[in-house]
Amino acid sequence: MLRFAPLAGAGLGLRRGMLEALEQHTDRVAREIDFIEVAPENWMEMGGRFSRAFRAWTERFPVVCHGLSLSLGGPEPLDIPFLKRIKAFLEEHGARAYTEHLSACSDGGHLYDLMPVPFTEDAARHVASRVRTVQDVLGARIGIEHVSAYAEPGAEMSELAFINAVVEEADCDLLLDVNNVYVNSFNFGHDPAEFLRGLPGDRALYVHVAGHSVQSPTLRIDSHGAAVIEPVWSLLEQAFDLFGPLPALIERDFNYPPVPELLGEVGRIRALQAATGHEAAKAV
Repeated sequence: MLRFAPLAGAGLGLRRGMLEALEQHTDRVAREIDFIEVAPENWMEMGGRFSRAFRAWTERFPVVCHGLSLSLGGPEPLDIPFLKRIKAFLEEHGARAYTEHLSACSDGGHLYDLMPVPFTEDAARHVASRVRTVQDVLGARIGIEHVSAYAEPGAEMSELAFINAVVEEADCDLLLDVNNVYVNSFNFGHDPAEFLRGLPGDRALYVHVAGHSVQSPTLRIDSHGAAVIEPVWSLLEQAFDLFGPLPALIERDFNYPPVPELLGEVGRIRALQAATGHEAAKAV
């Protein structure tokens, strides 16, 4: 049976391309990472040495899982057989939480990108219904991540109102991404601190922290391929002040820095958590 468990501290999004370098710093990694996040789609039904290496990591650290392919905002029926495979993966590796994107990624096939969902009441009800179905199949609550975007097609309400409507109607949790808050606030010209204050922080399971790329003076792209910038660190600090020292992790998908530099970012999360003055981290 799927049973999620408490989580705390500072973690790292585990990527296959990191494994060899991380294994060269085993002692430091063990000391400085409290948990790992993995995308089930990247590790399911994998064999050979990568499977063995992955199993060693999930036995060594608490695990949370972040999905890529459910297409919660998509038009096609949910892939229930695939969702059941996800559930088996969560059970096998003792996952402490499961999250997915508040986006669409399928329409007659997988689009291999996170497409925006129109911010409308009908879309909010559609997504919330699909989230409830996912929770029924898993027998557990999930968290949804508000995504970065570069257009808002068909919007009839704000992104913030849309997120709150989905979370409330689905009775689900939130995956807070402070880089996405920054990127969308920059791209669409709103106040990131005000946006952060408007999120349902009492529903936040944990936090994503990442870097992004500068495409032009008016456009930022959520690339996960660069160091975290100071305004995003500031938003993380504000999130901890507002909601307590939530569990938080570093996402890095490519352009991996030296391991000490990567662990330095994890350590900065921990330092900000410790500086909040709250008594304990959020349990999920």
